[in-house]
Amino acid sequence: MAITYNDLFLDIRRELKKGGVIDTTLEARELVCFGVNKSREELTRDGRLYAPPELERRVRELTARHLAGEPVAYLIGEWEFYGLPLDISSDVLIPRPDTEVLVDEALPYIQTLGSCRVLDLCAGSGCIGLAIAAHAPGVRGVLGEYSDAALKICRQNVRRCGLTARMIPMQVNALERPDRALGEFQCIVSNPPYIPRNDIPELDHSVRDYEPHLALDGGEDGLDFYRSISEQWRECLVPGGRLYFEVGIGQADAVLRIMRTQGFGDIQVVKDHNDIPRVVFGTLCSEVYSE
Repeated sequence: MAITYNDLFLDIRRELKKGGVIDTTLEARELVCFGVNKSREELTRDGRLYAPPELERRVRELTARHLAGEPVAYLIGEWEFYGLPLDISSDVLIPRPDTEVLVDEALPYIQTLGSCRVLDLCAGSGCIGLAIAAHAPGVRGVLGEYSDAALKICRQNVRRCGLTARMIPMQVNALERPDRALGEFQCIVSNPPYIPRNDIPELDHSVRDYEPHLALDGGEDGLDFYRSISEQWRECLVPGGRLYFEVGIGQADAVLRIMRTQGFGDIQVVKDHNDIPRVVFGTLCSEVYSE
């Protein structure tokens, strides 16, 4: 039986709700738009028209894959972060609302600097650095990422956001000392891998089975990247520069201590929208303290 685009959307939303999906409206809309090759505006405009059977089948196949665990962002190949539509593949983590808290905290400080250099370490899709650059026209910087496959996506997003003149994707290893040729930055932002290695098998299967483990594995205790970046990459910060981290659940106090021992002061912890400590940031001082 023929079905209108609007009824198809409502049908998919009901299926997702039965499957336990929380944000059913957003995910149903994205699946239907992608499946029938229409923009959100076109889907609304054509809501009363009938969907061709082959497109309906495609939407239902995508929905079945999603209900089996495959994330919508990987199915449709893009996701929005801080108002920016970004290319996404299974080679990068899916940008999440929790990470927008990091941008919310870093952006006002960066905007007060005017012209400055920002380094996004463990950049993945480039979402953090690109969101900052898009809202701070004085920013130039580097999107540092180790994975070749992730760098490919990052480069695509730099072009997609029209920021090729200001943001440079570059292969770097956050676990190693930086090359001095990178120069100095007024701010470093990072959402590094922070899942303890032995916890990865226990993650929800939509994360464990689909998202890149290279971007999840934070070492034995999940803190390897926080130690390395705080200790080694502080060399890239100007005196008085700031370092902003996203942290995992229960990690804020440990990251605060790591930063303090590496000479960061005025360290603050910021909670996300679920009242979970999510961002830790501090200012580089001249001394390194030992505990």
